[in-house]
Amino acid sequence: MELTLLGTGAPAGLPRPDCPCAACATALGPDARAATAVLVDGTLLLDLTPGAAFAAARAGQSLGGVRQALLSHPHDGPAVEVPAGLPQPVRVPDGRELTLLTGHRVRALAMDAGGTGYAVTGPDGQRLLYLPPGGAPAGLEGGAARGAAYDMVLTDVVGRPDALARLRAVGAVGPTTDVVAVHLDHDVSPGPELRRRLAAAGARAVPDGTTLVVGVYEHVPDVPRRTLVLGGARSGKSVEAERRLEAFPDVLYVATGGSRNGDTEWAARVATHRDRRPGSWRTAETCDLVPLLAEDGPPLLIDCLSLWLTDAMDSVGAWDDAEWASGGERALRERVRELAAAVRAARRTVVAVSNEVGSGIVPATSSGRRYRDELGRLNSAFAAECEQVLLVVAGQAVVLRG
Repeated sequence: MELTLLGTGAPAGLPRPDCPCAACATALGPDARAATAVLVDGTLLLDLTPGAAFAAARAGQSLGGVRQALLSHPHDGPAVEVPAGLPQPVRVPDGRELTLLTGHRVRALAMDAGGTGYAVTGPDGQRLLYLPPGGAPAGLEGGAARGAAYDMVLTDVVGRPDALARLRAVGAVGPTTDVVAVHLDHDVSPGPELRRRLAAAGARAVPDGTTLVVGVYEHVPDVPRRTLVLGGARSGKSVEAERRLEAFPDVLYVATGGSRNGDTEWAARVATHRDRRPGSWRTAETCDLVPLLAEDGPPLLIDCLSLWLTDAMDSVGAWDDAEWASGGERALRERVRELAAAVRAARRTVVAVSNEVGSGIVPATSSGRRYRDELGRLNSAFAAECEQVLLVVAGQAVVLRG
């Protein structure tokens, strides 16, 4: 199958009309996007949007051969004029399957938030999944039902990363599936930041007018297997770390801070983190990281190394100068070496969070200075074993490696 993306933006387009935000202000040239519409093999149109005929002409295509036009969601703006000769667009009832004269088969999928998804099988057997803006499959349709992953998926990766997680969980998205982001809105700044976010989810974006061949290999940056996210207090480092795994199912969230019974402020912090995480994630409260890193299993999100270090320093008596000098320092160095070795040998995906405290005021106490120094050493040892290292400042991620 060959498909042309006549538009790749949200229903209102990008930039949005009269929107003064920074993302809209910088959505220029190839980063400007019309509402998403897809022309499949010149005969099937998925979503009719304003200016579709002109968009097709600019891409060297024509809507003259379209034999079926399907809508995935209601159009809330001005009425869209149906070009002359184009069949009246319709939405197919959930579960209904169409067989077109062109040899394409289209099955309508139920969504969890309105709209309709379409699974398209071409005459050559290639399989495409197209999801509406803001929607995720309501059931286990798709790859799970047929025992195979789709060759290409067009979905709202930024707005509904959990849709991609659900598809991965049932085998509808596999290692060879080409995931292309559509319905792109002003939630993420266009350009490098959008590409970075999508790459972390194993997806990509293309400009309007791009023609893609389903089943042809396209290079997408591999999702880093080990990532360290650094940042100061309230920098957004935990949000960044969580965002990197939103599109993956069955994540194990490793909380190293414990519950701190009686500390209401700490309990509020923990509750905020818990509420932000997808419901499918599991949580383990432990500082025993080495066995977890040695096991096979779902991705680990470790939040955070700073509290792991506090626990390790407690256990070796690092706060007492005499104990520190008589073996505590050596014991801590060994703990850090063991952790770094476990990260190096880990075969599961790992995203870890840690504080960056070396750029602040020098602590007034010797114990504070000792902690600052040891955290710097820990961060360096952990980062050395990671494919990607990020520094988050004011909610903005700066890539240091990868």
